[in-house]
Amino acid sequence: MQPLSSRERTYNLNELANTFFDVLVIGGGVTGAGVALDAASRGYSVALVEKLDFASGTSSKSTKLVHGGIRYLPNFDVALVHEALVERGLLLQNAPFLVNPVAFVLPIYEGDMHPVGMPFTTPKGFGLNRLLDAGLWMYDGLAGRRNISHHRHISREEVLQRAPALNPEGLKEGFIYYDGQTNDVRLTMTLIRTAARYGAIIANYAEVTGFEKEHEHLTAAVVRDTLTGQQFSIRARHIVNATGVFSEEVEALTGEIPQIQVEPSKGVHLVLSRDDLKIGDDAIVLPETEDKRILFIVPWESRAIYGTTDTGSGDLNHPTSSQEDIAYLLKYLNRYLTVHLTEDDIISTYAGYRPLVKPRQKGGSTAKLSRTHAVIESPSGLITITGGKLTTYRRMAQDTLDLINRRDSMKPVHPTESLPLQGSAAWPITQHELQRRGTRLGLSSDIIKHLGGAYGSNANQVLDLIEQDTTLKEQLISDLPYIRAEVIYACRYEMAMTPSDILARRTSIVLEDRERGQGVVDEVARLMSSEFNWPSTEQQTLTQTYRSGIQNQVLAEKH
Repeated sequence: MQPLSSRERTYNLNELANTFFDVLVIGGGVTGAGVALDAASRGYSVALVEKLDFASGTSSKSTKLVHGGIRYLPNFDVALVHEALVERGLLLQNAPFLVNPVAFVLPIYEGDMHPVGMPFTTPKGFGLNRLLDAGLWMYDGLAGRRNISHHRHISREEVLQRAPALNPEGLKEGFIYYDGQTNDVRLTMTLIRTAARYGAIIANYAEVTGFEKEHEHLTAAVVRDTLTGQQFSIRARHIVNATGVFSEEVEALTGEIPQIQVEPSKGVHLVLSRDDLKIGDDAIVLPETEDKRILFIVPWESRAIYGTTDTGSGDLNHPTSSQEDIAYLLKYLNRYLTVHLTEDDIISTYAGYRPLVKPRQKGGSTAKLSRTHAVIESPSGLITITGGKLTTYRRMAQDTLDLINRRDSMKPVHPTESLPLQGSAAWPITQHELQRRGTRLGLSSDIIKHLGGAYGSNANQVLDLIEQDTTLKEQLISDLPYIRAEVIYACRYEMAMTPSDILARRTSIVLEDRERGQGVVDEVARLMSSEFNWPSTEQQTLTQTYRSGIQNQVLAEKH
């Protein structure tokens, strides 16, 4: 029995309704998945529910970086940067197939006054490069023995060699420093699968609609299966609210006034072709914006991700990239690069909300709100973990479980510091074996590399499917490395329930394909139908739902 197969979801829902758990986690993003894994690895019985699909909120909308957050250094958020750099090092160690080091080129131009969003400057910008150098030494130093590689000062010539599309006019010199890159959704799915392996009972499309109490203390969560409408309760000693920007809404379901204030801040990204941007394997930091933001262009397979903005709130369930957001990003892209890109060059856009923890005073810019996380207990016993960032998910989970350990009068232990995520076992050796096996099955090196980076050693299960049915090695889209076998794999091992789960999350097709998956959704639904035995009407409904969702998103971008 596969604890995360779509077929076993019904079994899991039954288990959730009939078991008394130590810990119930609400939220299937990276933080909730991290909490479930930490709790299960400490020996607790664990349940996790997610109202939509895993990683369907903020955890699929990041810049795909595992980084210390270089922009926090000028604000002297040294503790936050140190924590994130330590976590970056642990992720490189515990999930080597999922996290890759990437070099960042930071160009310095004549007249720059606020590079990397520095809140202060010097008279006429004199000596700013020395300040940047000192900041980068600090960045390296805070990572300690886990540092990827030391930054260095590079000449104007080397800047242009590494980033040929940069505008040479006024370019003086630059720096190169190192951070990590990941696939945020694959990281979340890997955590979910690792937690399941440690015994966590998990279900997506299971929404918490209320709570049950005894003597003003929470005893259970009321949950609705959003696919069937069925309602049930999950009983647990400890209930953790890990719902990010929805933390206040979930806390309000207890009937109490929420203890926390989350100020959602929207981040918008554009996905562009690497060829159009003329970039190689190095990321580029755009030096300066009027509102002191920091913008990254990061290579992402055959594409590049560019962002991000930091604007106010809107519909939390449907974040969209507005015309204004897109125009803002294109303005700086065309200011600093010699290529001239328009909206027609954009492959896709995506928007998500960061759960910034709001200070008590009103007003102030969201760029200055805290990215530090907070673990808060409400009088009813609900534990809320919010704030933070993708990179610090493990530390957020650890702090949450330390609180639960203290409640249970147990000494906290930290197993996840050295716990390899599923797929990481003997990675360098497995990587070579995958290469050999994939080549024998007739797969291109691009596809083999993609499978290794997405699934680690679990890619062997994808290859098993191809051995059973060679038609499954066909690509879904000719210029992307995704293959049919991944659809079957997602149904059998990753609880994919709809075409959208596969096109938007188990793969990144919705971001990387110019048609955003609309041309391949019929085939994906057909492959899923072979697993689920859907009637043709349901297959049609699901494909139509996907298409109209994409069309609504594209329409929203035009406004």
